[in-house]
Amino acid sequence: MPQTPPPLRVLSVIPPMTQLNTPYPSTAYLTGFLRSRGFDAVQEDLALALVLKLFSPAGLQAVRAQIEASPSAQRSPRVLSFLDAFDRYQATLAPTMSFLQGRDPTLGHRICSRAFLPEGSRFESLDVYIDDDGGDPLAWAFGALGVQDRARHLATLYLNDIADVLRDAIDPRFEFVRYAESLAQSQPTFDPLAQALEAPLNLIDRTLVELTQQALLRHAPRVVLISVPFPGAVYAAFRIAQTVKAHDPTIVTVLGGGYANTELRSLREPRVFDFFDHVTLDAGERPLLALLEHLQGQRSAQRLVRTYRRDASGAVHYVNWIEADVAFAEVGTPTWDGLPLDSYLSLLDMLNPMHRLWSDGRWNKLTVAHGCYWKKCSFCDVSLDYISRYEGASAATLVDRIEAIVKETGQTGFHFVDEAAPPKALKTLADELARRQLAISWWGNIRFEKSFTPALCQQLADSGCIAISGGLEVASDRLLNLMKKGVSVEQVARVTKGFSDAGVLVHAYLMYGFPTQTVQDTVDALEYVRQLFEQGCIQSGFFHRFACTVHSPVGQHPEEYGVTLQPLPPITFASNDVGFIDPSGVDHDALGIALKKALYNYMHGIGLEEDVRSWFGPRTPKTRVPRDRIARALATRTESAR
Repeated sequence: MPQTPPPLRVLSVIPPMTQLNTPYPSTAYLTGFLRSRGFDAVQEDLALALVLKLFSPAGLQAVRAQIEASPSAQRSPRVLSFLDAFDRYQATLAPTMSFLQGRDPTLGHRICSRAFLPEGSRFESLDVYIDDDGGDPLAWAFGALGVQDRARHLATLYLNDIADVLRDAIDPRFEFVRYAESLAQSQPTFDPLAQALEAPLNLIDRTLVELTQQALLRHAPRVVLISVPFPGAVYAAFRIAQTVKAHDPTIVTVLGGGYANTELRSLREPRVFDFFDHVTLDAGERPLLALLEHLQGQRSAQRLVRTYRRDASGAVHYVNWIEADVAFAEVGTPTWDGLPLDSYLSLLDMLNPMHRLWSDGRWNKLTVAHGCYWKKCSFCDVSLDYISRYEGASAATLVDRIEAIVKETGQTGFHFVDEAAPPKALKTLADELARRQLAISWWGNIRFEKSFTPALCQQLADSGCIAISGGLEVASDRLLNLMKKGVSVEQVARVTKGFSDAGVLVHAYLMYGFPTQTVQDTVDALEYVRQLFEQGCIQSGFFHRFACTVHSPVGQHPEEYGVTLQPLPPITFASNDVGFIDPSGVDHDALGIALKKALYNYMHGIGLEEDVRSWFGPRTPKTRVPRDRIARALATRTESAR
């Protein structure tokens, strides 16, 4: 009688670079799901492992050795400064990394002395804050207290100095987040990535190869899943897959994640499959179940789900046997088992209290609902599964997951990573947390819609909400209507003020360069933003340059937005962003510099009383927005509430 083959061990990998303060959640989701279905599943964070290896005394020795082996004429001022202070870097790196991991908090006092760490060019940014009397440049942010926060900021600058040296001396593509991003972002041909992967290995490559080999020996997987969320993790993902195939060509490698879901939907490049046996799209649960069943001889290759593969002739095929996705309520509970939760680094790049949440602290990442319940915004990838398929779970199921995660990790901080968490779901979640008397801290992304009343804002704050983010985008009612955002500027003001009054920090996603946006629109938008800061509605924001994607309404129906798309080249690899011609002829790049400078100052409480034209060049039009527009909108809200 034939025996059932043993379960395949599946290794899920986070490739460099993603986050350093907390694990990117994809492997935790996949590992939890696969274990719930009886599979032997494990996970590794090679992004963190790479940084910990490079940013160690031994790593620094290797960096210096490579620098000294290269011609001195190629050494930048930052590299020369590093060499001059090498002994201090060597002596301070290990204790500083331990401090950032929360293991040695008393070291913060020495770091704050400004006599412990060597200071490179990154510390020049502190000169901006020195007052007229030459006082403490960080007193405005941390005051007389805040030793830990002050030290984390200084230690982060120190790590950035070392990263600059790596970029100058070892690999110009190195970044903590966007590592070799240009090789993969909207890259129609595989050639640049192929050339990079064929090049001789540098120190960073060799370190990643070594770490990958160690993970393979440790886990002995038969399947390796590499989840790539961003273009800045693609190069390392392919380097990992290359290493896996060199180690054992029979190990099945699978590429998936947000990058594949958005950029590889026109994949025709057979060379990709020299590295990956399969590429899956959209929610990974159903394609993985189908693939694992295929590998165990339980289904044919013709019944794979949303999967690219290469046949014996070398041609790339997309196989999509129609099969229902696994319900969101049945995907299981994420698990961080196997990840070194005590080794992540709490960094403090930005002093703004809301901005810091993205890089400071280890957050358990969880999703309230799959997809977006609004799915109308014209700039968004509304045609893709991660937006278009909206599906939730009961509050009881969500809180069961929260309790299980807290029990496993011992940590009660959660980042809800929804596209836009639904108000009704958040209310029922808050009710269930209160019923179980479960104390957590959480933050996440929402739409600034009127359902978030002051009462609901307070209830969410009472349930543990410490911060929310949401899209104000262009801060213009005309353009908000054009992009089908479903909110108005005044509505955003009322909702954000409700959260702020409840003690919740608010971050606004902002956008410039949307089709038909004029200089006047941009100036008016900045005036709205200024007033939102002035009135205490928002504490943080970020201006993004509008990018037209092939999956968005603008990309699919450009004539409705008054623009013409530029022809796309023949695509065999990646496709996402598409150029367009806006007849307005506005120099949005120049305006973007002014917008970002103004916003940076607003987040630090600077320049809020100035005319917004001061941030732009000469002959900037006067704003049409009355200086008390937001104040009057909030007063109307107050009167209505009485």
